[in-house]
Amino acid sequence: MKQWGRRIAVVAGSAAAVTGLTVTAAAAAGPPMPDFRGKPLESVYRQVDYRTRVDLVDASGFDRNVLWPLNWKVCTQSPAPGKKLNGEAVTLRVVKDEEKCPK
Repeated sequence: MKQWGRRIAVVAGSAAAVTGLTVTAAAAAGPPMPDFRGKPLESVYRQVDYRTRVDLVDASGFDRNVLWPLNWKVCTQSPAPGKKLNGEAVTLRVVKDEEKCPK
């Protein structure tokens, strides 16, 4: 009986591993990049998949760090809106909410 139980566990584990690989490959292809320009930074974190790396750059030129995303908005983004996210990092140039985006 112990042999039978081990075989079932191995088969079930193999099926789970194959399913996990399929999901990961599908997520890597990713949805199209949303348009975040002019929107609060917190909306980015709600919409982008948790596996996507998000790099933030202070667009004001003061080289500040974003410590509290609720106080910042997006000026520009890369990749462009509509482009498929294929596991690449998202780069956002941001300013504080009360500031204007540089031209």
